Amino acid sequence: MKKIVVVICLLMFVVTEAQTNKDIANVYIRKANEVLAESIDFETALTMFQKAMKYTDTISDKKIASLGASVYFETYQKQPTLKDQLAFLEKAKFYSKQYFNLNDGKNKTSEDFINNSDNYVFILENIESINDKLDKIEQDRLKKEKELRRIDSLKTVWKNKSETLSIKADSIYQFNKNKVALYRSDVYFGLINDRGEILLKANEYADAISFDGFVIFKNQAINPTKLYCYNTNNNVNFQIPSISDFNTLSTHYGKVMLPRGNGRLVTYPNNSHSAFVYDLNVKKNVKVANLENLFKRLEKVEAIRKYNKDDQVKIDKDWYNFGGHLGGGIHPLYGVEDYNLKGFLCSLDASFIKANSGYQYIGAFHNSKYQALKGNQVIWINQNGTKVNAAKDEAEKYSGNSIVSKLDNGNYQITQEGIIILGKESLVKMSEFLRSFSN
Repeated sequence: MKKIVVVICLLMFVVTEAQTNKDIANVYIRKANEVLAESIDFETALTMFQKAMKYTDTISDKKIASLGASVYFETYQKQPTLKDQLAFLEKAKFYSKQYFNLNDGKNKTSEDFINNSDNYVFILENIESINDKLDKIEQDRLKKEKELRRIDSLKTVWKNKSETLSIKADSIYQFNKNKVALYRSDVYFGLINDRGEILLKANEYADAISFDGFVIFKNQAINPTKLYCYNTNNNVNFQIPSISDFNTLSTHYGKVMLPRGNGRLVTYPNNSHSAFVYDLNVKKNVKVANLENLFKRLEKVEAIRKYNKDDQVKIDKDWYNFGGHLGGGIHPLYGVEDYNLKGFLCSLDASFIKANSGYQYIGAFHNSKYQALKGNQVIWINQNGTKVNAAKDEAEKYSGNSIVSKLDNGNYQITQEGIIILGKESLVKMSEFLRSFSN
């Protein structure tokens, strides 16, 4: 008995609840119709209709179905996106079908049926129109996506090609007028031209000096035992003879001075009583042709007091080993009892520059100037040792149009007028490369 009472109560509750929901839904339907009748406000009517549907499981009145089709159709164009508009039209189509289902083929000639039929056709046409638009948008999206993939692929091709046209180096120095520059890789120096072609690979020489178009490579920065010359003025390159060929007791070239525009190179090897003077143009040691005649001239102008058959000269009370000719009348002088460089005789005015108080080393003479070293300081002097303005590097000013850039990965690239070059290969800018495939 108790179970029967409970079931009856539940049924009464359900019926009452259903009746209540239906009443609420009818209120909102009535309000929707009133809004349309008074102000033709389809947006407010849509809101009322949507609230009514929250309290309705099924539509059993064709007028309510017609109302639903109408409010969704009349407001679809105000939706922000085509997809939202399509969703509203699909709703309108759904309620329009509900209308015809509830009409059950009756009164097909009535004005209400005809209006709903016309609206249904409009709904279908607009659905088709929006679907066409969405299809076109999708096709355009796919086309754009395909184009972007193609562009990404071309960019990858360009980047890969660009990578092959890069130079692996730690540093590339300034090009000279002959379009050649030093470069460094790891601890070694080499030579490269302004198209990125390696003229001398950086795998042996730990130091290099360059001046007036000549580059001297050294196997070590201090006291090198091997020297290599590259003349960028004519691209002639060769290994300088072993220092032992010059003096059997010497084991290294000692201090190496700057090469000069006349091709002269001066170094100060160990265990030697003379400087090593070498002509890079003719590849020969430079020696005084007739020492006795020179000594007589020096004695005549009182630059020296005496000389002997051992190629020694006396200045004031001291004897020195005569150390050759640097050009321009300056001669290095060495100790008699040792191999120490004592100073330099300037035959122009018979002055003597002591090494311990003046210049420790003097280079080759060219264009009225010598390079001199005083401690770690480089000084330029004239023929009597007076300090003058620094000599201008005759090959210093670059005459080409190559630009060297360092990439994010540490490699270098050379461009000419925006075009990447490496030897005979080249690559235009990425924008121009992509534009060339635009058709």
